[in-house]
Amino acid sequence: MPSSTMRLLSRRTVTPPPRPRHRIPLTTWDISFLSADYIQKGLLYAKPPFPTDRLLDHLQASLAQALDAYYPVAGRFVTDQHRDANGHVLGCSVSIDCDGQGVDILHAVADGVAVADVIPPDARVPRLVQSLFPLDGAVNHDGHHLPLFAVQVTDLHDGVFLGFAYNHALSDGTALWRFINVWAGIARDSPSPSPAPPPPPLLERWSPDAGPTTPPVVLPYPDLTGLIERLPPPPLCERMLQFSAETLEALKDRARQELLAAGDTAGAAAVTKFQALSSLVWRSVTRARRMPLGQTTFCRAAINNRTRLRPQLPPEYFGNTIYAIATEAVTAGDLLERGHGWATAAVGRAVAAHTDDAIRARVAAWMANPVLYNLRFFDPNGIMMGSSPRFDMYGGCDFGWGPPLAPRSGRANKSDGKASLYPGREGAESIAAELVLTSEHMTLLEQDDEFWAAVSPDRPFPPAALAAQPKSDRH
Repeated sequence: MPSSTMRLLSRRTVTPPPRPRHRIPLTTWDISFLSADYIQKGLLYAKPPFPTDRLLDHLQASLAQALDAYYPVAGRFVTDQHRDANGHVLGCSVSIDCDGQGVDILHAVADGVAVADVIPPDARVPRLVQSLFPLDGAVNHDGHHLPLFAVQVTDLHDGVFLGFAYNHALSDGTALWRFINVWAGIARDSPSPSPAPPPPPLLERWSPDAGPTTPPVVLPYPDLTGLIERLPPPPLCERMLQFSAETLEALKDRARQELLAAGDTAGAAAVTKFQALSSLVWRSVTRARRMPLGQTTFCRAAINNRTRLRPQLPPEYFGNTIYAIATEAVTAGDLLERGHGWATAAVGRAVAAHTDDAIRARVAAWMANPVLYNLRFFDPNGIMMGSSPRFDMYGGCDFGWGPPLAPRSGRANKSDGKASLYPGREGAESIAAELVLTSEHMTLLEQDDEFWAAVSPDRPFPPAALAAQPKSDRH
């Protein structure tokens, strides 16, 4: 790969249309992310058929329109102290100060870097990808003074990369990708694939008491600065892995047959592709780590609470509503001996147990003992399944010159054993997995025949795919 130099050329601040200033209190789910990294996700595109200055103007104008409905994204966090009648500090709360402070668009150039350098097929993700994202090293508590959202537009030799940095205490991935889809829809003059416009975000925060207004969550500290940790990510490597719809169906069927042979008809009936893929990753990574057979391991997964609450929260709820669920503990030896079907069913049992009652119990437990999550909470002996193949990262992220070629992420929130799931390049219910491991464990995984038998070849893009189609003069 040729040597490259990243040059930052400009910065623009984008603000929403003026509106009355107000605050939105953060909930337990939001506050728990204040010590974690910003979300860093990005999309690689063919080079647009118009100049970069025109592209930046186009993205700025459409982003300002998107911020009209999503105005909290342009705010900042603020911490308030709560006192008793005698003036003694009882605690503090954190809110979004919605005063149109703005978000940033940065323009950079990566000299000597081509699309093929960013997404080499069937290879580890190159480290240069980390330089394509803004706000590197920021934690969500920094949203008190940093923008809650920033995008870096990086010119490549034959393409462009949009790298997003988004404050995770503002919302989860579901709300983030809905926001980006709305922005992209405005940019291409097509708010949604259907004639009806997308529903506006639901900005009122959820609380367990489900009252008409959400009161601030008061934590027993004068402020939260003493709870914020800045943990540099460990030295890790990552690969993007493609799983076809046929492979996923085969993994699902294999798990089903193993469970039926073991007499677990209920487990066999409940098998999903997500559970079967999680089993494959869990067991394969456990083998690659060569863990002691008596070492305990778990499979954890980020799960959306919206449809599991009673009453349900609508899909357009704007905020965090995710938890990490976990399978029952199992030793490495038992996990490998019990087989693919058992591990698949173990993930299914963890998902089924995550009910409205379980969610509310976890909220109450957090209020009794508030915790701010960060990399220390990742289990070095387990795996973590994150993100979602349901996020519309392709058709919904066409900003006017064609859908992206591929998604990628920065170095934020990476840990040994984390797998982030994206929609697959092939569409049709295929899944791409971004798997992060130590270099030693990745090398051993790359020698695992059972695992690689399920991975689809990651073919290079044909030259025609790198040529953006001309669009109208609306840009």
